[in-house]
Formats: sequence, structure tokens, C-alpha cells
Amino acid sequence: MAVDQRGGAGVAGDRRTGVDLRTNVPHSARVYDYLLGGKDNFAADRTAAEEVIKIAPYMPTSVRANRDFMVRVTRHLAAERGVDQFIDIGTGLPTSPNLHEVAQQADPAARVVYVDNDPLVLVHARALLTSSPEGRTRYIQADLNDPDAIIGSAEVRDTFDFTRPVALCLIAVVHFIPDDSDVRSIIEHLMKPLPPGSFLALSTITLDSAPSRLVSEAVAQYNRRGIMSKARTRAQIEEFFTGFELIEPGVVPVHRWRPDDRALLVEDSMVSMYGGLAVKA
Repeated sequence: MAVDQRGGAGVAGDRRTGVDLRTNVPHSARVYDYLLGGKDNFAADRTAAEEVIKIAPYMPTSVRANRDFMVRVTRHLAAERGVDQFIDIGTGLPTSPNLHEVAQQADPAARVVYVDNDPLVLVHARALLTSSPEGRTRYIQADLNDPDAIIGSAEVRDTFDFTRPVALCLIAVVHFIPDDSDVRSIIEHLMKPLPPGSFLALSTITLDSAPSRLVSEAVAQYNRRGIMSKARTRAQIEEFFTGFELIEPGVVPVHRWRPDDRALLVEDSMVSMYGGLAVKA
């Protein structure tokens, strides 16, 4: 997750990178990994996740629905819109299928730049750097709060052709930024250098889908564990797409965005994420 959430004192590190993985402090990317059924998490992450599940039993379903949203959006962009350049900020721990795997299945020449600030994601970045022979994947350890450093990085500039559309993917990341004006500013800075025909894909926690009381209590539990987050209404989320043309069906619960057969089986009360896709004119 590409928003800095350090705080607290960690003691564990990874010998391959020399970074402090802070295994005694829950981290959003590792909690998310646990909710997805992954294994790249520690006791503090599992405890935090289980405490949230006690409050909001729908949470694993919601997290999986969000991951499936990413897959469908990426497939739509690559297979139907002809997009072959993606920047995924707040990548999280590798979980197959990763974005580049979906994009390159539709277009083997697709190029993807991943961005995250979690040292554990860096440790596992090799799994993100696999690519079809025709395509390319890169990884940047950077923070969403510094969008100019991301968009101006050598990895982004060397990987993308800025005369052609780029898809900016902010999947399950902006809820870690509490100020709406900060989110809008970040999106503006990231989208401004992208050419017309580029896309913004975004998903975030909502108060308007799963029971709002449970969502509010789950968010409060995250916050008590030091993973600061914010749930928003549909209207607030739609404002993040201001200046861009929303693609049908607009901002909806993530399982209702161009659903496949599996998504159609998910009940609205089990999902607390809204998502949408928009194009830059």
C-alpha cells in the first residue's frame, strides 16, 4: 500500500534488503494479504484482521470482490480499450493474478509499473517483475503522497510512451488518505501529464453499500490498530472523478462493475467498496 504508515518501533528485518519489516506492527498491505487468504503476513497483521472480521464478517468477501474488480477493469482496458500501459499505485503484496498478468494475457506487449512503499512488497517484488517477452514490468518503492516523484521517476518515463494512453490504477488505496482535497490533488498531479484517452481506475471504502454501522465500526478498528483509513459516500467518491468522463456503469459497488458470473453471486451487503473507471478527454 503506497501511503506511509510507519510509526512505532520495529525490530525485525529482511536480510536480503536490509529493511525493517516491522512485523510487530500491523500493516495495511499484510492485513489485506491475510484477508485474501495469502501467507505473507505476521501475527500482528492476523490479529488486526481477525478483530475486524469479528466486527464485519463480510470483510474477506469485500476484499476479494475488490481484487476481482481490478481484474475486470484491467481486462476491459487491455482487451476492449486497447490500453497497453498501466501504472498501479498501492500495489500490495503479489497475489495471482497480478495486474500485469491480466493485462499481458490480453496484450502480451503491455507494460506495467508497480508502486508501493511497503518494504515487504519490495522483498517480494520479483514476483511482480515477471513479464511476457514482449511486455515489460517495473517496480518503484515510493509513496502516493509524493505523486510528482512517482510520475517523474525514471522507471515511469523509461517504461511508458506518453504520446499514448496510460491507465492510472488506484485500487483500494485512497481510503488511507483522510483529506478529500489531498486525494483530488494527488489525482490531478498524476493525471495531468498523461495524454488524452488515458484512464483513471479507482476503488475505495464506502459507507453506502454494506451496512454503514458495520463499515464505520470496522474502519474505527483499523484506526485503533494504527492503520488510518476513511470510508466515504458515493457522492464523495464521485468527486474524485471530476474532470473525467465516467465509463458505464459509473461509481458502483465493485462487484457490480461489469460483473462476471462470480460477481453476480455476491450480495451487496457483503461488499463495502465502491469502484469506477473514467477517461481523460
